[in-house]
Amino acid sequence: MNKILVLGGTGFVGRAVCERLVERGAGSGLVRVPTRRLARGNNVRALPTVEVVEANVHDAAQLQKLLSGVDAVINLVAILHGSAADFERTHVTLPQTLATACKAAGVKRLVHVSALGVGADAPSNYLRSKTKGEAVLQAAGLELTMLRPSVIFGTEDRFLNVFASLQSVAPVMPLAGSGARFQPVWVEDVASAVVRCLDQPATVGQVYECCGPTVYTLSQLVRLAGRWSGHERPQIPLPEAVGMLQALTMEFLPGEPLMSRDNVASMRRPNVASGQLPGLAALGITATAMEAVAPGYLGGQFGRARLDRWRAGVRSR
Repeated sequence: MNKILVLGGTGFVGRAVCERLVERGAGSGLVRVPTRRLARGNNVRALPTVEVVEANVHDAAQLQKLLSGVDAVINLVAILHGSAADFERTHVTLPQTLATACKAAGVKRLVHVSALGVGADAPSNYLRSKTKGEAVLQAAGLELTMLRPSVIFGTEDRFLNVFASLQSVAPVMPLAGSGARFQPVWVEDVASAVVRCLDQPATVGQVYECCGPTVYTLSQLVRLAGRWSGHERPQIPLPEAVGMLQALTMEFLPGEPLMSRDNVASMRRPNVASGQLPGLAALGITATAMEAVAPGYLGGQFGRARLDRWRAGVRSR
C-alpha cells in the first residue's frame, strides 16, 4: 500500500504515525495528511513522502477528493472536550461521511483508532459517541481494523505533562477520580500498532486493545508526574460531585479545558484492558513501560523540554 490518507495526522498520535509510515517506506507513493490550516502541518511537512493538504475532512466533497488514488485510510480524528453535538460530529458523523466516501472512491482498507471503555451504556458522551462511530464503520462493509488505546503518553502528551505543569505552580493537587484506573500506553507503541495493522491482512475484522504493561490509579499517575518533573505535591481527593464542580469551572476558563465534566464521567469506567481481546503482543509489540520513557521528557532530558534550560540561559545574558 503506497498511498495512505491519514486523518488527524497533525495531532499528537498522528505525528508518530506519519513518522512510522515514512520509516516503513511508502515506496513511490505518499502519505497524505489533510489539515484545516497548513501551518498545523509544519511538524510533518518535512517528512519525506508526506503531503500536507489544506482541507476540511468533515466536508463530504473535500473528503472524496482526498481519497482519490488512495490505497488505505487511517482515522485518528478525535476530541476529548466539547458538547454532545461536538462528540457526535467528530466521532459519529465523520465516520459516516468517511465510510460513504470510501465506498464511492473504491477504498476498502481502513484502520480506525477508537478508545477503551466503549459501550452503549458508557458513562460519558465521549465513550458513547466512540461506540456509535465503531458501529457505523463495522456496518459499512470495509476492510476494517480497530484499535482501542488506553490513555496515551509521550513527549508532547496532554496527560502527564498537564499534571506535571499543574504541580509546578500549585501547592496542593485537588483531584477528582483519584482512584480511577488507567493502563497508559506509549504513543510510539500505538503508532507501531497502527502501521502493523495496515500491513497485515490478518488484522482485518479484528479489534485490538492497546495498553501498557502496568495499571495505575490516577492518584499514582499524578504523583509520578510530579516526582519525575521535580515538584511532587500533596493530593486532596475530591468526591465526584465536587470534582464535577471543579470541572465545570475549568470549562468556563479561556482555551481548551484541562478537565471537563465529561472527562470526570469517563473515569467511572476503568481504562484498562478487558483481557477478552488481543493486545499489542498479538501484533508483535512489547509494550513499553512508562517508567522507561516519561521521566526523561518530564525531567527535560530529551524532546523539546531538554532545550528549555539552554534557552533560559541565553535570555538571561
